[in-house]
Amino acid sequence: MNLRLLLRIAKSLLFARWRQTLLAAIGVTFSITMFIALLSFMSGLNGLLDGIMLNRTAHIRIYNEIKPNIHQPVNNSKVYKGSYNFIRSVKSSSSRQEIYNSGAIMQALKKDVRVKGIAPNITAQVFFADGSVNITGIISGIDVQAESSLFHFSEYVMEGNPLDLKNVANSIILGKGLADKLMAGMGDIVQVTTVNQVQFTLKVVGFFQSGIQELDKVQSYASFSTTQKILGKPSDYVTDIQIKLNDINLAPEIAKEYAQLFQADAEDIQSANAQFETGSFIRTLISYAVGITLLIVAGFGIYNILNMMIYEKMDSIAILKAIGFSGTDVNRIFLIIAVSIGIVGGLSGLFFGFLFSLVIDQIPFVSASLPGITSYPINYNPVFYLIGSSFSLFTTYLAGWAPARKASRVDPVIIIRGK
Repeated sequence: MNLRLLLRIAKSLLFARWRQTLLAAIGVTFSITMFIALLSFMSGLNGLLDGIMLNRTAHIRIYNEIKPNIHQPVNNSKVYKGSYNFIRSVKSSSSRQEIYNSGAIMQALKKDVRVKGIAPNITAQVFFADGSVNITGIISGIDVQAESSLFHFSEYVMEGNPLDLKNVANSIILGKGLADKLMAGMGDIVQVTTVNQVQFTLKVVGFFQSGIQELDKVQSYASFSTTQKILGKPSDYVTDIQIKLNDINLAPEIAKEYAQLFQADAEDIQSANAQFETGSFIRTLISYAVGITLLIVAGFGIYNILNMMIYEKMDSIAILKAIGFSGTDVNRIFLIIAVSIGIVGGLSGLFFGFLFSLVIDQIPFVSASLPGITSYPINYNPVFYLIGSSFSLFTTYLAGWAPARKASRVDPVIIIRGK
């Protein structure tokens, strides 16, 4: 039968029950709107949380972990050779915390095409003097330029110039939480004491805020050379080498390779942050589950409306079949009705979902731990809109398939005889 004629008949049936049709379209619109808004917001939130972690975390960290020595003298004894020796309370070995031959390792890393960049680091445990009280803290000796280019260090310095660490001698950038504890301001002098009871004075040139409150209460940053002076170490002293890769997914494999090659401990980002990645995946999964559930509920609404339409339009269906319309033609008419509801409701849902996302994006979000964030995060990923539109058509097609199939099997003789 002529497709144009089928479309005209479907249009007539749609507008004959326009209130029910409008209700079904509104159901699809609401589902798509919430699907888009929910996914955009949850994806934006995940991106924000992932950014806080990924921006400040190395893909691979090379270091020397202080751990018990597995080679004990009893294992070398001929008397106990071949025996299983169980030793309790084994103390950590006297190995140094610094990385051996760090200069050669960094040169080798710079030549590796898989490596985007490296940032050496020195970790120093110190005590900050606050009157008669000592506050535990950590000073990270960094290369400011490398940290800023690879780990966005400058973006987290809320006050002061990060380059002052390099340009101003004996300077320090304090975590915001630590600065509040010390009641320190810009230009103030703070006194630190190392674990070896060596005292050192540093000038405050900035404040740092990572978004992780517990970290900001203990963390501070100084230049590489300043930290080496505080610890009384030579210029080649390095405790950590932080590596950014071109492909983060290669981190576990490359970390094992570096551990064997450089005879040091190597930790990849996936192993170090497994729980965080699991949480991010679960949040995304819940968002998709809720959105798809809304679309399925809307599909059931369309199914019920089309079923009611078939029962109310039995006479019309019988007449159509009596004048020559086949069961396939009737099937197509009701599928056109269902898909039309899906198209109109889906397009409206995409439009209102985008508007709703814009509204959420403009809502002020003020947090002391995230000074760079001014509004709720939204991700305007086109994939969400593609998924929403595709699923709306798929759901409405399935919702209309069973009623359309039922309509195509109506026997016009039985309907007319009943009348």
